[in-house]
Formats: sequence, C-alpha cells, structure tokens
Amino acid sequence: MQADVVSHTGAIAGDGDQALAARASNGDREAFACLLERHYATIHRIAWRWCGDAADADDIAQDVSIKLARAISGWRAEASFPSWLYRIVLNTVRDRQRARASERRRVEAYAVQATVDAQGGEGADGDPATRLWSAVGSLPERQRDAVLLVHGEGLSHDEAAGVMGVSEGTVSFHIHEAKKKLRAIMQKPEDEVS
Repeated sequence: MQADVVSHTGAIAGDGDQALAARASNGDREAFACLLERHYATIHRIAWRWCGDAADADDIAQDVSIKLARAISGWRAEASFPSWLYRIVLNTVRDRQRARASERRRVEAYAVQATVDAQGGEGADGDPATRLWSAVGSLPERQRDAVLLVHGEGLSHDEAAGVMGVSEGTVSFHIHEAKKKLRAIMQKPEDEVS
C-alpha cells in the first residue's frame, strides 16, 4: 500500500499545471498542495514586485493561498492555470492597496476631526478638508452616519446599511442628500459657516 502512495505522489509531481489544476478543482488536496508548492515562490515574487515590501509580499502570498484554496473549485481549463493564478495575485495586491488607501483616508479623517475638536470646531488655517469634516459633523444624524461609514470608514452602501439597520437604498438616499447639503455649505464663505 505504501508503494501506491509513493507512486501516486510521484505521478502528481510530474503532472503539468493544467492536469493538477483540473484534479484540484475536483477536490484533490494532494494536487492542490503540489500546485501551491510549485507556484508559491512565483506568487511571492509577483507580490513583492507590486508592493515593494517583503513583509507585505508574505501577507499577500498567504492571502493568495487562501483565495486559491477557495477559488480552485471554480477553475475551468479554458484559461491556463498560471494566467488564472496571476490574475488572483494581482487582484489580491490591488485589494491590499485599496485597503491601505482606505485606511489612510480613515486615519486622515480622524486626524482632521481631532484637529477640529482641539480647536473648538474651527478649521486649521482654512483647510478645505477640515471645513468639510466639520460640515459633515453638522449634518442630520442619519446623513452624518452614512457619510462617515461610507466615506470615512470605506464601507460599501450595503455594509453601511447593515450597520445602520436600514436598506441599502436608504443609505444611498442619505448620501445623496448629504452631498447636496455639503455642496451648499462648502460654497458659502468660511465666515458664514456656523
């Protein structure tokens, strides 16, 4: 019986990517492990080239491994496995970059709010971002919540709806109304804004 396992493993290691991917898509864990082992260095290299940081590349490679495990059952032989994998890596890098940008915006928004709070509600040297976040604070509660969740926290309208306990359409309505009010507030001269 042990000889069968060894020959089976040898046969898997000698299989091409397409054959391994086909087997992995049908639930063959050994084929999936072989594919991952074969391509992990490439995944890491691509991630490192896109993000330029070894630690981030490590995290991205791990994320790709998890995504690949979830997505392999949907792989179809129409595309080459390396091309399909490359798209997963690039999408994961882009997701990470979007998350970083969202986190940066969130930190900046909190910093602006802290500045506004520390100055008693007045903007720092007429900074438009400070004025804007101060204006957001003056909106009706539901509009303010929707703007802070969607634009400050980076949530989708659907995610914000779940937090607020309303429908996605209601969040979209609050965002729309808030934008109209904010546009009017921001067009007023600074000394007229209360």
